[in-house]
Amino acid sequence: MIKSRIETSNEKKLVGKRLAMSFADYKIGDLWKSFMTRRKEISNNLSNDLISLAIYKSTHFSNFKPTNEFEKWATVEVSDFENVPEEMETFVLPSGLYAIFDYKGLNTDNSIFQYIFGTWLPNSDYVLDDRPHFEILGEKYKNNDPESEEEIWIPIK
Repeated sequence: MIKSRIETSNEKKLVGKRLAMSFADYKIGDLWKSFMTRRKEISNNLSNDLISLAIYKSTHFSNFKPTNEFEKWATVEVSDFENVPEEMETFVLPSGLYAIFDYKGLNTDNSIFQYIFGTWLPNSDYVLDDRPHFEILGEKYKNNDPESEEEIWIPIK
């Protein structure tokens, strides 16, 4: 059984890098590699957590195709935007209601998303909201490790 909870997220100030991609042309490794080599240049992080953010078009899931483009961000949360490293960008994640799923397993296993969008969401009292989706990669996150843990935040209303 996958545990979930509903929470309202506060607004977050994020600094990082972004890249347009699709699930058919998934460049997540390139994005994170380019971000992680320069992550230490961000001096005002609020925690050591990494935030993987996705911005989808409003029709992305209702008219889903693996070739639909979206924007993926590799970020950290910061206190302000005063010292943004060169070639990095800022993003303000608005506050809002989220369904949060505690996931443990390989980051290449998409069954959690099939569960969220195919089972949990249709059987809940909520609908998908048109706001960014994100994952919080905390201290228990380990890339390509079946023991890895992360939080998946899905915008709902």
